[in-house]
Amino acid sequence: MAKKTILVIDDEKDLIELVRYNLEREGFEVRGALDGETGLAKAMQELPDVVLVDLMLPGIDGLEVCRLLRAESRTAGIPLIMLTAKAAESDRVVGLELGADDYVTKPFSPRELTARVRALLRRTSPRREPSAMIRRGDLAIDVGRREVTCGDTAVVLTATEFRLLHFLASHPGRVFSRNELIDNALGQDVEVLDRTVDVHVMALRKKLGKHGDWIETVRGFGYRFRENEEPF
Repeated sequence: MAKKTILVIDDEKDLIELVRYNLEREGFEVRGALDGETGLAKAMQELPDVVLVDLMLPGIDGLEVCRLLRAESRTAGIPLIMLTAKAAESDRVVGLELGADDYVTKPFSPRELTARVRALLRRTSPRREPSAMIRRGDLAIDVGRREVTCGDTAVVLTATEFRLLHFLASHPGRVFSRNELIDNALGQDVEVLDRTVDVHVMALRKKLGKHGDWIETVRGFGYRFRENEEPF
């Protein structure tokens, strides 16, 4: 079985080597880049299984790296963890809004980072199950291919956004609290903020366009996927 490849984009060479040492001991293959531009080029060329990117980078910063990776169809679905010394909630929310799947604040323990990487790979790896299709109007969710289309238009989602949409659409009409969505759709070991689910739902609605109305807000509790088909 091929080793999973992890790309670490950080301007601290010692940190890259520390991460490399610990992840390679756990069976991963690690590549490094010391600036955002080099990291972007490697991500586009090598298509790693996970990208770890620091927020503060020379030239192109980590947020821009994240935005550019999510804007390109070939890299939009790569799981991404942001590394940063900034602990403010606003910084973490911005990272999530740009498509980060998880967030680790420096200093972190190598064991914690390894656990986060493994957990993210578990959440985003396709399950070996029969292909299934969920349809609501001309919104189609292909579970086996992990693809979403609106009519003839493909909708590019991050792995976390797909899991959230799939979970809600699999239980039409049922209301889920934010904590239930975190546990069932995002994973219990994801970096959790009060606004984590809200940020992902907003991103989903924006990408789905008029079909974003299928995801309804239940004030004071959480979200549900509309059960009955209604004309847009």
